[in-house]
Amino acid sequence: MTALAIAVPVAVEDRVNAELVRHGHVVVARCDNADELASVLALSGAERALVASEPRYLTSRLIAEADVQGVRLVALADGDSGSRFAASLGLQEVVLVDAGWEAVEAALRGDDLRPVPASASRSGQVIAVWGPAGSPGRTTVAVNVAAELAAAGHTVALADVDTHSGSVAPTLGLLDEAPGFAAACRLAGADSLDLQQLERIGERYLSAHGSFWVLTGIGRPSRWPELSASRVAATLQACREWVDYTVVDTGFSLENDEEISSDLHAPRRNAATIAALRDADLVIAVGAADPVGLSRFLRAHVDLMETVGTDRVLVAMNKIRTGAIGPSPAAQVANSLERFGGISDPAMIPYDRPTMDAAILAGKTLYDVAPKSAVRTAVGQLVSSRIVPPTVAEPRRSWLRRAKVS
Repeated sequence: MTALAIAVPVAVEDRVNAELVRHGHVVVARCDNADELASVLALSGAERALVASEPRYLTSRLIAEADVQGVRLVALADGDSGSRFAASLGLQEVVLVDAGWEAVEAALRGDDLRPVPASASRSGQVIAVWGPAGSPGRTTVAVNVAAELAAAGHTVALADVDTHSGSVAPTLGLLDEAPGFAAACRLAGADSLDLQQLERIGERYLSAHGSFWVLTGIGRPSRWPELSASRVAATLQACREWVDYTVVDTGFSLENDEEISSDLHAPRRNAATIAALRDADLVIAVGAADPVGLSRFLRAHVDLMETVGTDRVLVAMNKIRTGAIGPSPAAQVANSLERFGGISDPAMIPYDRPTMDAAILAGKTLYDVAPKSAVRTAVGQLVSSRIVPPTVAEPRRSWLRRAKVS
């Protein structure tokens, strides 16, 4: 008989209870979240603890308290994202839901416990977000595309490859003293970059809607030589094996600066952006929907087409508003793009300054700050209709999820 404490969702608890009774466990504490469990762990007398591998039920504080009290902590992970979340906190005692209750029993006992096996070899997609000079909203789009993909249940990494003004970390309220993408590039240059290293240097943006990894950018522009073209390409290739989608926030300049350099082997400041764009499966070209922004975008769009081709570019016009364009701004922007650039069917993202200010102030994504706002809805539609391929979900059958008999 084992004294057990649990912190799992209600739906999971209903199913777990039957297994606990069948295997002779006694539940001494049932908690609604990780903080509550951490507070009562010492007084409960629990020998083991079973939690869901989600931010609400598993935190670093709970792991530390379990270590202090000598309580074996086991996390239930519903898929790859759950196991990666537990790994990001340093917890190795993780059981995938599909492994069955026998695996949970083995983990609780500590019998022949091994780390959760890595998922099958994958070839994730790389999505580069580019835009011309003038702050059209590259980082805003990159951050929130990553958030939408994570909310859809995919594993996601957001990488800041901007060698001029990296801003992903401050946008999400993350520390960037040790730039994650630069560290990954250094390891890739030494042929030492693997999945464990990526999870070590990556930071986690935690959200109840969907968490994702962040490889922060260089804090000082003078560090741009660390991001050479070959290193960037090798790092993105490693990211393909790490997550389903890698969203890359790039710089604005597409100049091939070797043409103005006497040393053809010297590092190039724009090489990181160009390498990311060429390696990407999809490029989201972001432009600002005002007269100046449209002019800049149309001129730079020609250079983008020469760099990456025409078959994998998705145009997204940001900051759509009547004040800068006039009545029916979306229609006017679409007509201008078609007439002067031959660009058809662009995605339109409305301008919502109060919502964007709230997100920046909180260091959060739009999904976390204002999930029903027009700007968040537009980004969500862009992801669901233009990026994520439509699929028919197969019902998962496991000991934890069984169809209810009506």
